[in-house]
Amino acid sequence: MMERSKLLWRPFAQTFGRRQYVTQQQAPWVCQQCRHTPRLRPSGLLRQQRRWQSNNPADIDPNFKSVVDNPPTLVRTGRKHNKAGLAFLAAIPITAFILGCWQIQRLGWKTELIARFEDRLVRDPLPLPPQIDPTAIKDFDYRRVYARGKFRHDQEMLIGPRLHDGDDGYLVITPLERSHHFEGYPGNTTVLVCRGWIPKDKADKKNRPDGLPTGEVIVEGLLREPWKKNMFTPANKPEDNAWYFPDVYQMAEHTGTQAVWIEETMKPDLLQSYDRASRGVPIGRPPEVNLRNNHTQYIFTWFSLSFATSIMLWMVIKKPVAGGRGRVRHSTGW
Repeated sequence: MMERSKLLWRPFAQTFGRRQYVTQQQAPWVCQQCRHTPRLRPSGLLRQQRRWQSNNPADIDPNFKSVVDNPPTLVRTGRKHNKAGLAFLAAIPITAFILGCWQIQRLGWKTELIARFEDRLVRDPLPLPPQIDPTAIKDFDYRRVYARGKFRHDQEMLIGPRLHDGDDGYLVITPLERSHHFEGYPGNTTVLVCRGWIPKDKADKKNRPDGLPTGEVIVEGLLREPWKKNMFTPANKPEDNAWYFPDVYQMAEHTGTQAVWIEETMKPDLLQSYDRASRGVPIGRPPEVNLRNNHTQYIFTWFSLSFATSIMLWMVIKKPVAGGRGRVRHSTGW
């Protein structure tokens, strides 16, 4: 009974990874030769093959179909480009082309304007009449004129800060009184004269005695149209004698003169300019037209932008929407 109840080792228990013990009653007969003969364990390749065969759906269902048996079908989804986006992209080259054409017109206008001003510069200077209509100054802009009178240094105004060759300074505006030159004329004959630029350290009149001429003087310069102020320039403060912008009408009202602006000119001479700056004598502007004409660069810029954006628009229209993912879909009916 003790031998029969002895626990026996079953060889097939090794295949399950754990030991199992059964009584001899469950196995009525065991071959003694097989009991003592060692059994070979299956190799790793054989175990992997058995595991693959047990997990293969084709071995269970003979009607099974894989992806290889039913490949995906390429179809077009029918998506189109966004109309609003295409309209925005198309507006860029059209707008740039229109601006380029507008710059061509501006180039013609600016070239004609500069030619008209240069024609006025080569003419002999005109004597300034005692009274000038402010509305007629536009037709005499950049016209060379000369006037006689006395400077009212007590009403001098400094506009600044203003840069000249990188140095900080001011523009000197002095009324020119001509009443003694037009004796018996009942009207106002005083005009505003922009004498030129002085350094910042010469702002005080005590530091520039040579720049305050007395007696009758002859001023030769350009009759200019009143300036236009931009939105970034601060407002003038006449009560504090602080001027940031040459507002001709405001300055004429403050000094009681005509709204006439004359810019004194001088021949461009570097040595003379240095000498004037050291003595506090205002440096006048050269008798030339200082209008910028950059419309040719603007024309090239706008037309280049129009051409480049047109090519980009053509590439966007030609290219399919969202690449390959937007044009195909996989067949999932298998």
